Formats: sequence, C-alpha cells, structure tokens
Amino acid sequence: MVYILFALGFALLVKGADWLVESSSALARKAGISDLVIGLTIVAFGTSLPELTVNLIASFEGNADIALGNIFGSNIANILLILGLSALVRELPVKRPTVLSEIPFSLAAVLLVGFFANTNLFGDPNSEPLFDRMEGAIVLLFFFLFMAYIFDMAITDREATEHSEESGPSRPLLQHILLILAGLVSLFLGGRWVVEGAVEIARMLGMSESLIGLTIVAVGTSLPELVTSVVAARRGKSDIAIGNVIGSNIFNLLWVLALSATILPLPFDTQANTDILMIIFSTTLIILSMVVNRRLAITRTEGVIFLACYIAYTAYLIWRG
Repeated sequence: MVYILFALGFALLVKGADWLVESSSALARKAGISDLVIGLTIVAFGTSLPELTVNLIASFEGNADIALGNIFGSNIANILLILGLSALVRELPVKRPTVLSEIPFSLAAVLLVGFFANTNLFGDPNSEPLFDRMEGAIVLLFFFLFMAYIFDMAITDREATEHSEESGPSRPLLQHILLILAGLVSLFLGGRWVVEGAVEIARMLGMSESLIGLTIVAVGTSLPELVTSVVAARRGKSDIAIGNVIGSNIFNLLWVLALSATILPLPFDTQANTDILMIIFSTTLIILSMVVNRRLAITRTEGVIFLACYIAYTAYLIWRG
C-alpha cells in the first residue's frame, strides 16, 4: 500500500501544482495583485504544507534530527535544485525589489536561526545546543513582520493596478478558489504520501534519521515547490517560480521551524552548522549569479551551476552520513 500511495502522491503533486499556478495567477490578475505576491504567500504557504506536517509530527515524536534536517535540506533543495531545474526550463527574470528585499530577508532569516541555534557558544560552551521555545517565539515575531511587509506590498500592487483594463479570468471566481483549494490539498497529500514511501525505503536501507531528513524527506517535502516552480517557469510565470522558492524558504525557517521549537525545544547538532552555511551560500549564490551576468535573471548556465552544487552537496551528505 505504501508503494501505491508513493506513485499516487507524485500524480497528485503534478496535478495539484498545475491547478495552484493557473488559478492563483488568474485570481491575482482579477484582484490586481502581482504574481510575486501570490508566489510569496498563497503558493509558498501551500507548497510548505508538507514541511509543516512532517515537522509537527517529528516535534511531537521528539525526532529533532528529522525536524531540523527537513527544514535545512528543503531550503537548500529549494534554491539549488528547484531554481536550477526551473532555470533550465526557461530563463528566470528577477525583479529588482526581490533582489533588494525578499532575498536579503531570506538570508537574514537563516542567520537569525543559526544565531539562536548556537547561543550556547555565547554562554556555557559545554551546555547542549538547543533551539528553545523562547527563541522560537522570537523567530515567529520576525515571520509576522514579513507578513506585514507582504500585506503592504499587496496594497501597493492593488493601488498601482486599480485602473488596469486587463481582463479577469474566464472561469468564475468560485471555480478558481475551489481549484486553489484542490491544488493545496493535492500538494499536501501528494507530498505526505511520497515522503512516507521514501522514508520507509530509506529505513529499509539502514539510513540514519539525520541523513533521511536532509535528503529523502527534504527533497520529498520540496516536491510541491519543485513541481510548482517548474510548471510556473514553463508557463512563463517566473515571479511565481521565484516567489514560491524565496517565500517557502522564509516560511520554513520563520514559521515551520519556529513553530516546531515552540511546541518542543529542538536539540541542535553542531554538525548541522554546515547545512546552515550551505543555505547562506545558496542564497548568496542567487545574488552573485545576477552580479556576474549583469542582468536581473537566473540563466540556464547558472541553473546548471546550481544543480552541480546540489549534486556535490548531496554527495557530501551521503559521505557524512
């Protein structure tokens, strides 16, 4: 039954992503909100549901290695694997506000989490590194600040397009809302079934929980982001593809991980600092790619570089694990 659900999960991921991208874009046009805002909110939240589900379950069961590995591995996969593959499908133009605001905010989020995870270094270095409830609550405050920023951006977008004559979607509004909900549910179920099947296979092969979290679970819970961003890139919706990745990374760190820590403090293995550094490197690589080619875009060449970095990182994880 696990293998049947594994296969069915992939099918749901593909179809759910198609519904979510198409109807979210149409709804954004009708409401006068940009694709980027939709990508940073509805799409990012929807594709982060598998990470949220896995982390809540892992937190309640006390599996800190899977909870942390899932988030760190997913964020690395979001940038290097997902943006890499999306750029191969079609070059991804990046808007200037994204380079100046959302990407730096994503970088600040991982630096914040990294700081709190290593606070023992500023106190008793012999104490156990711990991401505790108070630190989780502080990180959640930064998440709400990010949502306030997105809300302000949405209002600005709406004011800028209130006199736009662009026609709305051909389908009724209710139908688009139902398709978005169906897409979110499909991504949630599809991601969960794929992860459960993958973890079952990994455990049969004797993989550690940390390695499972950073590889199988991380890639599995990133499948909604992967399929959604690739579908968005193929449709020429680069703002949704990029907004989905950056938004998901912020959601994962400031919402999913912080919420997990407030439920149950997460012991932190200092070995995971390597993964935090990899997230910092990956996020910085997005900015460097645009500095090097002197264009606000992620090209196919850079997509290949992103994928090569991800393959090298995965090889390192297998060696480390």
